[in-house]
Amino acid sequence: MMSHFRKKFSRRRIMKFMALSATIPLFSIVMNYVHASKASKESMQYRDEPNDKERCNNCVQFIPGKTPEAQGECKVVEGSINPQGWCVAYTKK
Repeated sequence: MMSHFRKKFSRRRIMKFMALSATIPLFSIVMNYVHASKASKESMQYRDEPNDKERCNNCVQFIPGKTPEAQGECKVVEGSINPQGWCVAYTKK
């Protein structure tokens, strides 16, 4: 019984577990940073005018402002976003 206990909780297994436990929070922080960073308006070819019927206020990435006419935000593009604007990240709702 004692040898089974030693195999189950060997020093090597405990060290591996501790190393893995230390890397998980670091990985989470890095992934949150990657998700938090947004692309520039220039790199996404953002403009304040719609592209035919495609416009920010009917895109899944758009976060509306306080009123339908107010500037909003985008999940992908940095800065304030015109509801009537458009960029290459446009994805219809």
